[in-house]
Amino acid sequence: DLDPLALDLLFERFLNPERVSMPDFDVDFCMDKRDRVIDYVARKYGRDAVSQIITFGSMAAKAVVRDVGRVLGHPYGFTDRVAKMVPPDLGMTLDKALEESEDLAAAYRDDEEVTQLIDMARKLEGLARNPGKHAGGVVIAPGKLTDFAPLYCEADGSNLVTQYDKDDVEQAGLVKFDFLGLRTLTIIDWALETINAKRREQGEPPIDIARIPLDDKASFDLLKTGKTTAVFQLESEGMQKLIVKLQPDNFDDITALVALYRPGPLQSGMVDNFIDRKHGREKVSYPDPHYQHECLKPILESTYGVILYQEQVMQIAQVMAGYTLGGADLLRRAMGKKKPEEMAKQRAVFKEGAEKNGIDPELAMKIFDLVEKFAGYGFNKSHSAAYALVSYQTLWLKTHYPAAFMAAVLSSDMDNTDKVVTFIEECRAMGLQVEPPDVNRSHYRFTVDGDDTIVYGLGAIKGVGEAAIEGILEARAEGGPFRDLFDFCQRIDLKKANRRVLESLIRAGAMDRLGANRATLMIQLPLALKVAEKQAQDRSAGMADLFGNPVAEDTAPSLGVIPDDTEEWDDQLRLQGEKETLGLFLTGHPIDRYLPQIERMLGTRIGRLSLDDLKGTRNRRAGRKVRVAGLAMMVARRNTQRGQMASVLLDDKSGRIEATLFSETFERYRNLVAPDRILVVEGSLVPDDYRGGLSIRVDAVQDFETFRQSCAAALELCIEESWMRAQGLTVVDLVARLEDLLSAHRGEAGCPVSIRYRRLDAEARVRLGEDWRLLVTDALLRDLERWLGEGAVRLRFRAPEPPREPERRRWAGSG
Repeated sequence: DLDPLALDLLFERFLNPERVSMPDFDVDFCMDKRDRVIDYVARKYGRDAVSQIITFGSMAAKAVVRDVGRVLGHPYGFTDRVAKMVPPDLGMTLDKALEESEDLAAAYRDDEEVTQLIDMARKLEGLARNPGKHAGGVVIAPGKLTDFAPLYCEADGSNLVTQYDKDDVEQAGLVKFDFLGLRTLTIIDWALETINAKRREQGEPPIDIARIPLDDKASFDLLKTGKTTAVFQLESEGMQKLIVKLQPDNFDDITALVALYRPGPLQSGMVDNFIDRKHGREKVSYPDPHYQHECLKPILESTYGVILYQEQVMQIAQVMAGYTLGGADLLRRAMGKKKPEEMAKQRAVFKEGAEKNGIDPELAMKIFDLVEKFAGYGFNKSHSAAYALVSYQTLWLKTHYPAAFMAAVLSSDMDNTDKVVTFIEECRAMGLQVEPPDVNRSHYRFTVDGDDTIVYGLGAIKGVGEAAIEGILEARAEGGPFRDLFDFCQRIDLKKANRRVLESLIRAGAMDRLGANRATLMIQLPLALKVAEKQAQDRSAGMADLFGNPVAEDTAPSLGVIPDDTEEWDDQLRLQGEKETLGLFLTGHPIDRYLPQIERMLGTRIGRLSLDDLKGTRNRRAGRKVRVAGLAMMVARRNTQRGQMASVLLDDKSGRIEATLFSETFERYRNLVAPDRILVVEGSLVPDDYRGGLSIRVDAVQDFETFRQSCAAALELCIEESWMRAQGLTVVDLVARLEDLLSAHRGEAGCPVSIRYRRLDAEARVRLGEDWRLLVTDALLRDLERWLGEGAVRLRFRAPEPPREPERRRWAGSG
């Protein structure tokens, strides 16, 4: 798909006569079609000459604890509890876990059974546990594989793999190919499938992604904003910052981005040079203002004189010192390995070659030193350009077909709830509407409806398997849309979709159109299943009615038998169901009902936080004290030398901010800090140098109910005589009902309560005695609002004490 001549890609970087070792063959394919490629290779070269490669699973820290616990006969719960004490960090060992996990260290010290289990596990840790299969490794032998390597048959007898692992296969002289399944290629394939289906309906030719222009202005305009979530290779936070600084405006810049965003270039200052040269803040030189030669300009012009690619190192050696490209590749490898004796030999060859080409030997050696310095950071341009092409294709699709692209992106990561949440947020930021799942509308994957609407995929609902979804889609295709819950249960295969599956569908909102509301659907479900099972039994038994006709398939129970419609779940319960089945709140936000109270108590929102009025760097760094409320979207804990600390991502719908609790603060409030809780945090608002923007250094945390109680000055209930008549209530009934509702919430720390009673000719306000001070809980407010109506419950607040400003340090020399 790439033109190597236009992009200066060298075949000799891959293979040349002077190369001793075999090259790496890494080829990426669409995830769905990778197995077809392996099957094709086996048919093409012979199944006795093609095999996949073995891997050896080792006993890592958690796994070895579980294995040893099972062999020692410990109950599952005991072994599971010990295994969960091992931190889930990459590269974790049991020795390291005993140092980092206080719970594990205490159990090891105090419990003899744990001590025995861990000591035995430490002896086995790291040993090979079981054979596996390399994700993409395939060996193609020149003859029968058994002439070169022993083979191992997988347990199910389906495949042969080499008994040599990937390193030993190469030592045996065989060529290893990596046929990898790349998710992004699948995303592109799915997006094009959606786009081209619509274009066919409209009589337009299909889009060939290989033929899109590589200089599309709209795509580069989007790229410059840094809004590259879901764009291949360009979506990380650090990369987005680099993009905004660089402002890429051509394909070469995207190729450079892939090569620049690595630890070496970022730490060496090369990235800053590249950006400054592109924007004219630093003069472009080839390669250095003090040591440059005109012959290097064609080689380094596309990277503004910065030596960025391994191919550039090879071309410099070829042009300046007369190396063959094969010899230049050996030079590149020698520079990467930094062996002194090899480098001394290469310096002499380079100097001699430069002299023969009429180049000053001293200048040649200075340039050689520069090339050697940057060669360690050099990246394979062929690799970078290939990835840049895929990056550009995803960028182009996101720009011109955002709904189809994001639907494909969401479908590709349906099993990863955290990613689905991130991508849904991105859809909303892009102005796309994400509609809840619907058994009459959704498919297994996410789909599009128009240019700006994505319909949730049934496959992304937790607890609903692929077989159940296939059954639902087949029934819908055969008999059309489902009419109601009873029709749904009768038409689907209940062996594939059991009660638990249907409960997940209801809680996710996928059956909202089949009943009055989710609460009603959940109440009617047992009867609907019972009726459907009875009809299925009758059909299988060949039962007929009184006149010999088959039992009707769509028989529903009489209306008197069906439970009556009930009141919908409250927002908290409804949204919690969505969170548990979809991984996110889709049809609302838990903070919605609290926003008026937050505005009145705190007077500020996360989106309005700013340090713009603080002049001078010193004042900005000290920050200012703030107090904000938000939903804890995510809590990340990590160990430090001083103990555990935590970062909390707070969201109040106006914006998001990260709040950091250092070890002492976290220890004090750790019981409060948990995901999906509404918290009020107080601390210092400071610049966030790492991410850009602002963050909060937390001093104190309260849960929202506690903070609201501290601010509640009075609770007033408004009761109209006309409402009482409509409810059929006498004054005695009213007093009894109020007593029943309020008595459970009495407390000395509560706020005073008054009742405002209105009728057409008069109005009175009755203040309840001190014994009826109430703790203002969510449950109390919810019950009162359900009974009296939202406008009839009024909560007045006193202003909370303002957060104290951080102390300004007195600097030496200040007056």
